[in-house]
Order: sequence, then C-alpha cells, then structure tokens
Amino acid sequence: MSDVIAAISSGLVQSGIGIVRVSGDEAAAVCDKVVSLKGMRLRDAEPNRFHYAHITEGGRILDEAMVVFLKAPHSYTAENTVEIQCHGGPYLMKQVLGAVLRAGARPAEPGEFTKRAFLNGRLDLSQAEAVMSLIRSENEFAREMAMRQLRGGVSAVLQEIRRKLLHRAAGIEAALDDPEHYTPEEMTEGLEAELTGWLVQLKDMADTFDNGKMIAEGIPTAIIGRPNVGKSSLLNALLGEDRAIVTDTPGTTRDTLEERLRLGPMTLLISDTAGIRETQDKIEQIGVDRAEKKARESDLLLLVTDGSRPLTKEDRALLESTKEKKRLILVNKCDLPPAKGTDWQKSAGKNPVIHISARTGQGLSKLREAIETLYDYGEITQKPLVVTSLRHKLLLEEAQASLREAQKSMAAGIPEDLITIDLMAAYRSLGLILGEETSDDLIDAVFRDFCMGK
Repeated sequence: MSDVIAAISSGLVQSGIGIVRVSGDEAAAVCDKVVSLKGMRLRDAEPNRFHYAHITEGGRILDEAMVVFLKAPHSYTAENTVEIQCHGGPYLMKQVLGAVLRAGARPAEPGEFTKRAFLNGRLDLSQAEAVMSLIRSENEFAREMAMRQLRGGVSAVLQEIRRKLLHRAAGIEAALDDPEHYTPEEMTEGLEAELTGWLVQLKDMADTFDNGKMIAEGIPTAIIGRPNVGKSSLLNALLGEDRAIVTDTPGTTRDTLEERLRLGPMTLLISDTAGIRETQDKIEQIGVDRAEKKARESDLLLLVTDGSRPLTKEDRALLESTKEKKRLILVNKCDLPPAKGTDWQKSAGKNPVIHISARTGQGLSKLREAIETLYDYGEITQKPLVVTSLRHKLLLEEAQASLREAQKSMAAGIPEDLITIDLMAAYRSLGLILGEETSDDLIDAVFRDFCMGK
C-alpha cells in the first residue's frame, strides 16, 4: 500500500486518448520526474484540474498530454492519484508508462487500483466486484445490475440485516451477563418474526441467481432439429449475417458453430448444431453426437421443425427426448403452405410453439418475447437486487442455513447463548459478501481476475 503503482488504464488499443494511471502517497512526486508543467511542479498544481504538460525523459519530449492530480481522498483509490491522458497509440502509451516506472513507480497488479479502493474503505467487496461486472457487461441487463450493485444496493440491505443481527446477539449476551437488569426472554421478544423476515429477504436475493447470471453472462442455447429444417438459416437470420453454410443438401452442417447473440436486452450463447438423424456416415455421426451433447449441456433449446412438411419420426423422437428441457418449438418455413393434418401444439405439449420464417424474418420478434418470458426477464428486472455472483449466492445460502438453525433452537427451547452462535454465523457469512469479514486469500481470489489498470 505504500508503493506507487502505475498501469495503462485505457487498454492497449489504438485510440484517440490513452490513460496512464499512477496511485500512491508519492504519486505526484514520482510523476514530477516525467511531467513538465509550465512554471510549477505537479505536486504544487491545483488538484482536480487538468493541466497541459509535456511528458519527458532524459531530455526528450515523449508526448503532449493533459494531466490531472487527484488528491486523497478524492480519487478512485482514495490515495493521491495522477492520471496522464496522452495520445492513444499502444507504443506511445508503453513509452509513457515505462518512463513513469523508471521514475520510481512499480507495475500495478491486476485489479490493484480497485483493491486499494476497497482496502482504503472507498468500496466494499461487493461493490469492488461490481466494477469488474460493469466492465464485462455485454447487454443492458448486465450493465444495470452491475450499476445497482456498485451504487450499494446489495450493501445497504446486507448491512442493515447485519446491524440487526449484531444488536440481537449483543442483547442476549447482555441479558446473560447481567440477569438482574435484563432477561433473555426480553431480549428475544419478536426475534422469531425477525428471523422469518430476514430469511425471506435473503432467499429472494439468492433465488435471482440462476436467471440473473444467465441473462447477464449469456444463456447457453442450442438450435437443434433434424437435417434441412432451417437451423443454420435461423442462426443467420438472428445474427443478421451469413455465418452458417446453408444448402438444400441434408447433413451440410457437420459440427457445432457457436456465436454470441444479443437478443434485445439479453445475450444468448447460441450454437447451430448438425441435424440429428440416424446415419451410416461416420463423419456425420460425429456431428450428430456433438449436437446431442450440446443439447444436453444447454439451458435453452430452440427445437426447429419444418412447417411445410408433416412431422417425421426424427421430429417426434426429438420432441420426446427433450421434453424435460427448457425449450421453444419453432415451426419454420411459415412463408410456405403449411403441412396438413399436423397439430404442432399437441406434439409440443406445454411448450410454446412459435411459427417463424428464417428466410423472411417473420416471427423472430415473437421468439425474442418468448425467451424473455421463459427467463422472467420482465419480472427479474423489476427486482431491486439481483445476484449474479456465485460467491454471493453461496454465502446467502450459508446465512439462511444459520438463521434456520436459530429458528429450530428457539422452537426447541435451547438456551439463548447457543442461539447467538447461529446469529453470529449468519452475521459473518453476510460480512464475507461485503468484505467486512475477510482474509487475504479471499481478497486475492476476488481481484485475481481483474483486468490490468483497474
């Protein structure tokens, strides 16, 4: 924490502006060796304002830049911080960073700026994790959920529950230590109702994880069906480009093709698969095996049939083998005359049936709406808190387990001092989410996957 650290914060890509961030108590003193301001040192310049400067080393001018000195605690890390906004060429940014390092800074570790913000009390651990979620967000839902967490939505709820848990535990301990003035019964009055309320709150949060994580990171989706029903055409229509080869010859697709597809406010990790049928072709059979494996692994199946032809035995076999999966039945080629005598909804059971045309795009908006309904998108976006971190979900479940044990203890008439053990166990589990109960190993694990410069 006493070191001055530096890194390129804008990424090593060609751009109009590149940012080299320097943080630590002596950040301005280090940067004074390479930042040339007119008539003053950077450490004496007015903080929180941009200043025009030359970046120099060994008498050479490396670049012209705008430089700002952010004085502690009014910076991202809550330390003295200098940000050098130079021209955004990768080679040039490396030269500026190299000059700062040779002036006395050391290279920042991945996520070290945010780690310092956490250790200096500017962010709690859940907010620090939200920073990386915000950077990685690929759709509007992921961005919004990360911003809610960064603004302290999760923190405020958990801190309030922890405050009440601590108050209850302290009250029981006080009654046990000073029975002349307090009684355990007095200190546990109303506790059962509070336990029930906390359990509901924590369960509601934990229950958002499965859908929340998939909507934020991408829903594993497989397009499946027998050969020549239009699976590859559907992928191309959804992507808006010809990524999959489309021919009239059955069995053209021999392997899975995977793409990220932004569908409205959500993202699908979508795979086009080989047509599933019995075949003697060894190479095609490999594709069929991979298609079946992808269908098992995916959370959502888009099962495509050809609406211009009656259902075949391959169609019926697929409908039967995937009936336990989350799926949508897509009746393709609705721009052609429909097959007579086929009751698509009866064959699909309770699953939604959507008539589409991959060739014209008809029905694709209904497909998007059906996916949003399947994943409760409208409902989940209305929730004030959505959990997208597995670490948070597991700790919320740990806290719930401890509170349920406290409930059982109260119902069984177990001594109050044992009840406080479960209350404090829940208190610690929630504290691990916020970083108020933590260890070096946990901190290192959280920040290990951060990008450089953040």
